[in-house]
Amino acid sequence: MLENKVILITGGTGSFGNHFVDYVLKHDRPKKIIIYSRDEFKQFQMANKYKAYADVLRFFIGDVRDEQRFRRALNGVDYVIHAAAMKQVPACEYNPMEAIKTNIDGATNIINAVLDSPSVTKVVALSTDKAVNPINLYGGTKLVSDKLFVAANAYSGTRDLRFSIVRYGNVAGSRGSVIPFFRGILEQGKKELPITDYQMTRFWISLEEGVKLVLKALEEARGGETFISKIPSFKIIDLAKAMCEDCKMPEVGIREGEKLHEIMITTEDSLKTYEYDKHYIVYPHYTWWEENRIIPGGKKVEQGFSYSSDNNTEWLSVEDLRELLKTV
Repeated sequence: MLENKVILITGGTGSFGNHFVDYVLKHDRPKKIIIYSRDEFKQFQMANKYKAYADVLRFFIGDVRDEQRFRRALNGVDYVIHAAAMKQVPACEYNPMEAIKTNIDGATNIINAVLDSPSVTKVVALSTDKAVNPINLYGGTKLVSDKLFVAANAYSGTRDLRFSIVRYGNVAGSRGSVIPFFRGILEQGKKELPITDYQMTRFWISLEEGVKLVLKALEEARGGETFISKIPSFKIIDLAKAMCEDCKMPEVGIREGEKLHEIMITTEDSLKTYEYDKHYIVYPHYTWWEENRIIPGGKKVEQGFSYSSDNNTEWLSVEDLRELLKTV
């Protein structure tokens, strides 16, 4: 699917971008992968890491806030993957205007530039569980971003241009997940892992599963879909036990803006949600969206259905987590 294609990844030096490049270089033959990000040092590190692929990788210093710079990077691009965002909940709460500039204004810049681009045919934007019933500014900005990318399909006219979304929570082992946080504590020789709430649950998704979901969206999307993987749940306290069974685990309370469970699909979304073998798709609910865009092979979920980490049918035990941690 990616053979001889030019792919641009915003925020491409992050955990997702690195793993996407790893996976694609092993399994496909793209013409070019453009890493678009604002951190020159991370680009330097990534360029050294992939020296053997210097003929494929290109590095653009740029910010999604800068529409003109993004337009320059977009020249000849076939597919855009939008991974750039301000993601840290406390940072977004304390710097709300900065979060808006990156997560909302940046999304607008990408959409406008792509709509004017003669070469781009597919855009996949990475979303988050926090955009579902948001209780913090990060989630609020990503909800707006999601709405912008879905609505962009109404402006593509007769062009074969499709915007879609993939949604998942914290990826296992990524910089935003609890795993490196716990590991950092244990590496210091400490024997106490703080648990925000003993009832807290999360979904487990690996970086590779996240990459595969994006590739599925690139391959199958007809425009406006939100793709959500079927993945197992776990309790945070069970993860702590898997990492250090004899550690003390004091309950310290949920942080401001933090949810007890990850929610991917709400009961309101159930009206437009279809279940497939390994994923769900939430379709748009707009007058301009045509029902013939529904991807075959799915079954409409029952009204009132919801999908969150606490009502999941698949759960990971402490032993399951212990084995999975070896791969992270």
